Amino acid sequence: MRRRALAALYLMAGLTVAACHGAATSRQAPVTPPSAPAAQALFRPEALGLLEDPDRDEWQQPDKVMDELHIADGSRVADVGAGGGWFTTRLARRVGPNGAVYAEDVQKQMVEAIEERARQEGLSNVHAILSSSSDPMLPPNLDAVLIVDAYGQLAHPIDVLDHIAAALAQNGRVGVVDFKPNGDGGPGPPADLRIDPEHVVADAARAGLTVRSRETALRYQYVIIFGR
Repeated sequence: MRRRALAALYLMAGLTVAACHGAATSRQAPVTPPSAPAAQALFRPEALGLLEDPDRDEWQQPDKVMDELHIADGSRVADVGAGGGWFTTRLARRVGPNGAVYAEDVQKQMVEAIEERARQEGLSNVHAILSSSSDPMLPPNLDAVLIVDAYGQLAHPIDVLDHIAAALAQNGRVGVVDFKPNGDGGPGPPADLRIDPEHVVADAARAGLTVRSRETALRYQYVIIFGR
């Protein structure tokens, strides 16, 4: 029952504006495959507490995700669609003071929440970025870029992936973590709002990214690792 309640709240929390990474001009064609649902609504900042599920470490396994991306001490990484910074702080601890984490979001309230969280936790290696809907405005030479639980909220996913690919270091990796289409009974949005992993792969290919590996150990989520 608790999982179902969280899923329902997750949906309600997003019912605000047109789409995450909002309406903006883009070179991306407006055509999407029939199997792809429309971009989900922005996650409301006042509902950030829903992302702090005490069980999230168990079902999302952030250490395993970071291992798959080869994130280590001194890495330069980005958290795209970072929300309130749940994953950002874990990245910051992993890369340490010699590394850097660029936490991107299109909502000013989210960016402010990330900055406040980083201050409270003493994480001076976190750099928050308020970006546009089609360009995450990332710095160059990144070792890894993560999109966690946010891919379905991108209004212009191919444009975003294109910019991410350009920001990667030579051997940089991109990780997309999202909810399995058949994840009934677990956390996350309803089935009709979930993104099929093959749609993500097709989008990535259009941005010049290829699949390097897939992580299947997570119970409720898929993890796809891309490279240039």
